[in-house]
Amino acid sequence: MYSFNRRRMPFSLMFLSAASAGATGVAVQVQDAAGNPLADTVVYVEAETAPAAAKASANGQIEQKGLKFMPLVTVVQTGSKVFFPNNDKVRHHIYSFSAAHKFDQKLYSGESAAPQVFDKAGTVVLGCNIHDKMLAYVKIVDTPYFAKTDATGAARIALPAGGKYVVKAWHYNTAGGATPEQVLTVKAGDAPSTATFKLPMKPAAPADASSSPN
Repeated sequence: MYSFNRRRMPFSLMFLSAASAGATGVAVQVQDAAGNPLADTVVYVEAETAPAAAKASANGQIEQKGLKFMPLVTVVQTGSKVFFPNNDKVRHHIYSFSAAHKFDQKLYSGESAAPQVFDKAGTVVLGCNIHDKMLAYVKIVDTPYFAKTDATGAARIALPAGGKYVVKAWHYNTAGGATPEQVLTVKAGDAPSTATFKLPMKPAAPADASSSPN
């Protein structure tokens, strides 16, 4: 049985656990098809029948630093804000063509623009018009129960007892874009449930021949 280490709990999970003190939950392990742990997998739980849930209170933040978006993957609940502080000494021009949230926002060194409100569930891919290699993902979910796996592929989500839930796992590099799911029932007094996902990944991109030594 998978054993969860609380000291590796993601921040988003910490506030959910605190808000759901006394609740049980689900411990999730995510791997690729070869059994390797998958970090940066968004795990979220949708209630089929469960007590009313409060909205998650945390907004998101994606900084620009070292000509990268940090973090690579962010997960927020529908209606949350995401802030984009620019900690580089160069200009960035963030954009998204994704249906879930299209925007075009110029950022300059040392400045932060107004946050974007992500009010539609889905996946948003971020880019920079100035630096083509910059890339990030925002997963927006219609539930307050979510987390992101750590380097060991692990995450845990606290849930109110007395409900039936669907656990889903999403990774930005999954082959075919599938989001597998598992159903579980949480009863008062139960130990945390466990769920394991194996996600097929897209083949690794070939190395850029132009950067190969002669």
